[in-house]
Amino acid sequence: MNYDSMLDEAFSKLPKKGEGGERFEMPKSKIIPDGAKTIITNFTEIAGTFRREGDHLLKFLLKELATKGELQGSKLTVQGRFRSDIVDRKLESYAKEYVFCQECGKPDTKIIKEDRYYFLKCEACGAKHVIKRV
Repeated sequence: MNYDSMLDEAFSKLPKKGEGGERFEMPKSKIIPDGAKTIITNFTEIAGTFRREGDHLLKFLLKELATKGELQGSKLTVQGRFRSDIVDRKLESYAKEYVFCQECGKPDTKIIKEDRYYFLKCEACGAKHVIKRV
């Protein structure tokens, strides 16, 4: 087998664009209403999917939902009744601001602090953008 035929064979085995789905799937919240409270049962799982500290995501969600809450194990209990679509929109907003790279759009980022500024550093393309604190 010559090089060109091996190269053609390798390219034919690669997935076509759009096949196989995305490697990052936006997490959906699992909500249990509890009287005047709402319990997000998969909170730590969501934070893990985003590769973020639970405290950072917690501050963001409580601020966006304009409520108080308490983390109990892997569950987040917040004051007030919230539908899952509202929480999911807030999670998408969080991902857009604190997870996805503004340059390449990949979720391979981490939050770093230099001096008194916070940056979103992309591990895929190397871009670095200033982000606001939560």
